[in-house]
Amino acid sequence: MSFGIVDGRVVASVTIAGEGSPRVELTPAASALLARLWAQHGPLMFHQSGGCCDGSAPMCYPAGDFATSDADVLLGELDLGPGGDGEPRIAPFWMSTEQFAYWRHTYLTVDVVPGRGSGFSVEAPEGVRFLIRSRLMEPTGACAT
Repeated sequence: MSFGIVDGRVVASVTIAGEGSPRVELTPAASALLARLWAQHGPLMFHQSGGCCDGSAPMCYPAGDFATSDADVLLGELDLGPGGDGEPRIAPFWMSTEQFAYWRHTYLTVDVVPGRGSGFSVEAPEGVRFLIRSRLMEPTGACAT
């Protein structure tokens, strides 16, 4: 599978040492929303905690507003391509190590649906929320069909 923009989806780069397959992607709708939010807020990042608030909803923050540490895993970097200023737009997707222990066999697709998510995530005022759809990965790292 190639990375980058594939059939309108944004497929993340591989960032986990020893892996050869991506783990996360954006649907065309999620990628369009992320591009719009990027224009409003500047560089963005995702974090998936699996904890309180919206449970397992991915949270989107201005880059650097959520402090990551050794307690987080970088699942991939989502490259939206250059912005209007020609600068790259790369949104890292982080997950807590504890959540990754449960989801290590899943491929994540970030989608967007109507409804209000968490007030902490930048899409909240838009009347939509990011949502994770998942499917199992094969032992080789490829996605199961």
